[in-house]
Amino acid sequence: MTPASLGSRLKSAFVTADDGLLMRGAFFSLLAASAAFLFVDLREMSLASAALPGHDPMTTDAPVLPPALTDGVPHPPPVEPETSREVLSQPMRFELLPGGQLKAEGSIDPGAAGRFAEEIAARGEYVQAVSLNSPGGSVDDALAMSKLIREKGLNTRVETKALCASSCPLVFAGGVAREAEADAILGVHQVFNAGQEQPSAEQAMSGAQSTTARIARHLDEMGIGSGLWIHALETPPDRLYYLTPEEMVEFKLTTAPVATAQQAD
Repeated sequence: MTPASLGSRLKSAFVTADDGLLMRGAFFSLLAASAAFLFVDLREMSLASAALPGHDPMTTDAPVLPPALTDGVPHPPPVEPETSREVLSQPMRFELLPGGQLKAEGSIDPGAAGRFAEEIAARGEYVQAVSLNSPGGSVDDALAMSKLIREKGLNTRVETKALCASSCPLVFAGGVAREAEADAILGVHQVFNAGQEQPSAEQAMSGAQSTTARIARHLDEMGIGSGLWIHALETPPDRLYYLTPEEMVEFKLTTAPVATAQQAD
């Protein structure tokens, strides 16, 4: 059969075909194409995340402070962090400062929670508050640190021009009293927690949903308003939703200063 005769037969079959059959064929073709595109998107997302299991995109080559996304238009961060990108990108380290303040600075790398627990065990009697300066990182470690902070009855704070972004606000939420100084930079966005290398699209989606549920449950247990996580879910991983002081109070992410016995009198 020549190409010309094949084309003639296909054209004849198309013209004489039932309209309903054509519509069903078109519908299933579009459905198949949509499924293929969805699979490709999820596959790319899972492969990108598999390189850093348990991490969110803030600790990759992305800027330390990506722009905000407001009405579809990226905007710059409110202020620049005082600490250099090189310092913030290093694995989290801890330093005990005067006044019972434990400074936690750097990326929340896998294992940071273990080192934090060791630090608290060794210096726990001196630590009253944890000062955070971090672009985020491992969700699992952030949750573990937050739970330990609340268990030990410690406070948390973010100083002026210090950064607490991505998964770092999860740690901040663990404080009994939580303070963000003027021009402190707190931001949230979507996180993705890959549990293994090169997960399938289905595994990637399941992991994202499981991580979302764990974070939402933890924030609820810490007494944080649901609005905080809604903003995170609405913000792509390569953007940040920068929280205003008013929003921090509204979402109960920051607390009113705790009055001392002398002030109460």
